[in-house]
Amino acid sequence: MGDGIPATADFGRQLRALRTHAGLTQEELAHAAGVSVRAVADLERGRAKGPQRRTVQAMAEALGLDADDAQNLERAAQLGRPRPRRSATPPAYNTLALPRDIQDFTARGPALAELVTLAENTDPGHPPVVVISGQPGLGKTSFAVHAAHHLAAHFPDGQFALDLHGMNPEPTAPREALGRLLRALGLAERAVPLATDDRSGLLRSVLRERRVLILLDNAVDESQVRPLLPGAGPSLTIVTSRHTLAGLEAVHRSELALLKREEAVQLLTRIIGTKRVQEEAQSARDLVDLCGHLPLAVRIAGQRLAGRPHEHLGKLVAQLDVAGRRLDTLQAGGLRVRAAFALSYEQLPPPTRTLLRRAALAAGTDFSPEAAALLAEQPIEEAARCAEELADAGLLLPDPGTERYRFHDLLRLFAAERLSDEDGAALSEAAQDRTAQWMLRRATAAALRFDAARHQDAPDGDPDPARAPADRAQARAWLEAEQAQWFEALRRSQATGRHQQVLDAAEAMHWFSDLTQHWELWPEVFQLAVDAARALASRQDEVVHLNYLAWAHNTCVYDHHAALQAAGTALAVAREIDDQLQMGWALGYGAAALYRLGRLDEAIVWLQDSAACLSGQTSPQSRLAELSTLNILGNYLRESGRAEEALAIHRRSEAICRTGMPGQSPELISLYQAAIRQHLGNDLAALGQRSDAEVSLRKALATFEAAQMLSWSEPARLDLALVLRQQARYQEAREELLAAQDSLGELNSPRQAEAAAELREVDQAIAGPGTSCS
Repeated sequence: MGDGIPATADFGRQLRALRTHAGLTQEELAHAAGVSVRAVADLERGRAKGPQRRTVQAMAEALGLDADDAQNLERAAQLGRPRPRRSATPPAYNTLALPRDIQDFTARGPALAELVTLAENTDPGHPPVVVISGQPGLGKTSFAVHAAHHLAAHFPDGQFALDLHGMNPEPTAPREALGRLLRALGLAERAVPLATDDRSGLLRSVLRERRVLILLDNAVDESQVRPLLPGAGPSLTIVTSRHTLAGLEAVHRSELALLKREEAVQLLTRIIGTKRVQEEAQSARDLVDLCGHLPLAVRIAGQRLAGRPHEHLGKLVAQLDVAGRRLDTLQAGGLRVRAAFALSYEQLPPPTRTLLRRAALAAGTDFSPEAAALLAEQPIEEAARCAEELADAGLLLPDPGTERYRFHDLLRLFAAERLSDEDGAALSEAAQDRTAQWMLRRATAAALRFDAARHQDAPDGDPDPARAPADRAQARAWLEAEQAQWFEALRRSQATGRHQQVLDAAEAMHWFSDLTQHWELWPEVFQLAVDAARALASRQDEVVHLNYLAWAHNTCVYDHHAALQAAGTALAVAREIDDQLQMGWALGYGAAALYRLGRLDEAIVWLQDSAACLSGQTSPQSRLAELSTLNILGNYLRESGRAEEALAIHRRSEAICRTGMPGQSPELISLYQAAIRQHLGNDLAALGQRSDAEVSLRKALATFEAAQMLSWSEPARLDLALVLRQQARYQEAREELLAAQDSLGELNSPRQAEAAAELREVDQAIAGPGTSCS
């Protein structure tokens, strides 16, 4: 051997001598050969004696060896490799060799980097085990195989892949899996024990001294995997499963997620080529979106297109866009999205399959165990257990912060198919009807907690009093979380002729809607109530909900033409039935619409008529209506340059509040007083009395914040910021403007633009003259 290095030396001594002669450190050789530093160190110390041929070739190239020295190094490696015992049978080969890597594998960089780190830093006392889990179609096996090929150089004693057939009716038994692994590792058939425990112990003994990578693909549960894991040594085990295998202790977990849109397009590009994707870039994006960014679905779509090189991407997009045909379209040869889902579905117990199917009926993007229990007609405890089982199987996606679940789009289609096939229309209709009635009763009871006249007393009528929201905070949380469910229940009740339920629910929502003015569903809620009142021929209910509808068009969606039309209809009905209170409200809501349409003078006249209509009324409801009318009238007078008149009007409102309104809760009176303070603050600011204006606005803001009424507090905060700016207190104004701008944006308020403009003015003032904020 050249340079005095004996050709008869073992592999480790040869490698160390060659590296030293080449002037390389272990780190430099590892980097050049593409192996870990630990692997080089283990080889030189003799801990690993027989690296694979490709590892030897990589090191020979890194060392710059000539043909003879490279051959001598390979011969030393051969002597250190395990050999099968001499027998009458042919020599053993690696019957568990890794499957072929996918050339167009895409993404998963962070997950792969984690595995590389583990491979480079294995602790022989605690050989790492990695569990890769996730929903069907995420490409768990493809990723594991790709990772195993990428890490091969780190494990010179071999890489082995064993399919555990976890989705089969009879998964591979641990005893059989152990036998296959031991034989692949070079043990003769007669050396493999009969008992499972003995085989497991022998595997741990063999792996204690070998640096191998074992891929256990498609595991069914923990009991199948545990006997196959090493106890010590420098090996790495990768386990893939559709289940989380949460019972496995001290393992590293890698839960694959859906591809990002750009990653999905990249995968499609690698399958069908850059030219086709560039020619139909938008169709490519639409296609991966319709595939839900699920790797299997994107691959199937790509394979279909690859097999039809002249077919336009847009054609496939049009086919996938038909929801009822999407799963039929997503198949190419033996690859089928539906089949991947069905494997997991068929393994579920009957109650869990029922819940999955029925959950497809849930409205909105996610659902609670409560809603699932109603749809599946199961006790809530059983439904919660089934939902967790589905999440563990990757068939539902759990919310990270709350006990709610959602479908992947394609899985929802699959569940809906199974629902149609196994349950039929009659059972589905019954499930939806049962759920709608329950949800609407709960929603009505929860919303009634915000009725000012009830003083937060627990309302009657909840379908499950023991689990009902206990206070306003819980009621609001439930109404927000289940918004899609109760809203759909309202629609269904109207469609099925339960008009009184619709009216009761909409009436209960009246006060709650004030807290959530940014919800765009309120016009439809009150339109459904108007339709229900007309179906019941109740003119009184009709005019009430027409007024609510006018408010919703004005305040929630800013459709002022629709608001004026609704208010005009309400006014006509109120006059027809001689309801002075509703006439006053209709005039007030109509005025608000006129004002927003730029017809200020007309709006003032309508408000003056409203105030005159209400002033002679004696009911507490009339006093509230009069307060609202006077407050708005004062605002419009101020905007028309009549600030003194505005102040007088708002002082009149203040006097009404001080007089009191029998039957109204202190909380409601407090909110009206705060609203009047806001109006007075703006009047005083318009009159140049800025210090008094600031005091009044701060009191209003504090009350609104304490009541957690964001849609009221943030306009007041903006008004306070304007007064602070007028006093040249720019830094204070800026802080309030920043907070108001963000919150008004969340509320979709038109005053967000005003806040942004004021913020620019304040920043300009802080920067000083001669500067620009552009």
